[in-house]
Amino acid sequence: MNKLSIEKRARVIASLVEGNSIRSTVRMTGVAKGTVTRLLVDVGNACADFHGRTVRNVSAERVQCDEIWSFVGMKKKNVPVEKRRTFGVGDVWTWTALDADSKLMISWLVGDREIDCATAFMKDLASRLAKRVQLTTDGYGHYVHATEEAFGADVDFAQLIKVFRADPGAEARYSPPRFIRIEEIQRAGNPDPDHISTSFVERQNLTMRMSMRLFTRLTNGFSKKVENHAAAIALHFVHYNFARIHQTLRVTPAMAAGLSDHAWTVEEIVGLLASDRMLLTA
Repeated sequence: MNKLSIEKRARVIASLVEGNSIRSTVRMTGVAKGTVTRLLVDVGNACADFHGRTVRNVSAERVQCDEIWSFVGMKKKNVPVEKRRTFGVGDVWTWTALDADSKLMISWLVGDREIDCATAFMKDLASRLAKRVQLTTDGYGHYVHATEEAFGADVDFAQLIKVFRADPGAEARYSPPRFIRIEEIQRAGNPDPDHISTSFVERQNLTMRMSMRLFTRLTNGFSKKVENHAAAIALHFVHYNFARIHQTLRVTPAMAAGLSDHAWTVEEIVGLLASDRMLLTA
């Protein structure tokens, strides 16, 4: 059996990070579906390890947090009764923390939307920061306890609550609710009112939906296994942080944050694999 060359592996990963599905990637590259999936998982896991080691001591001033919904295998309403308490079947949430200035994705966590995940996410974020920050989240209730557990009093924390009202004349499935107002609640420290915002991290949610096929709504491109789901997200964020030139920054987020001196190539991302994981077959 032939081993995939570095160029072929890079073509596969480049296809995936640009939002193509696994089946589309198979058609575009000629690589077998099973090999594409294994490469995605292996590179994704290597990316998660790399991020865990590298994105540390981040000198952020303002951090924005949010959570984005997706599902694995099937939507929550279709999950059999015996699997409703099994994580990785049905609803899956990705918690994200973005540096508002460098646009660096500092931390993320794939899990449910319960207090334990919120706390683990906030503790991971706190461990990666070099100094006190101004933190803004949406109005989700678990953020209050999780932030106190992770930061104590060493944070300037506010929540931005957007109030919506459904438009009775709109088509329910496709029309967003009508925006009414914003409420700002200061939870800890002394957050600057001018910087209480979640705009950048919400824009990152759009980037995720556009760049990962598994987040595309109303398609069958969703993840079938939660392990593959987590690997794809890790690959996306390392590519976003280290390889993707931000349009307004003119550099990558990792360069803006001082974590890299150049924009990475896809080959460098593939190179994160340990040598014993590079023996994939076509």
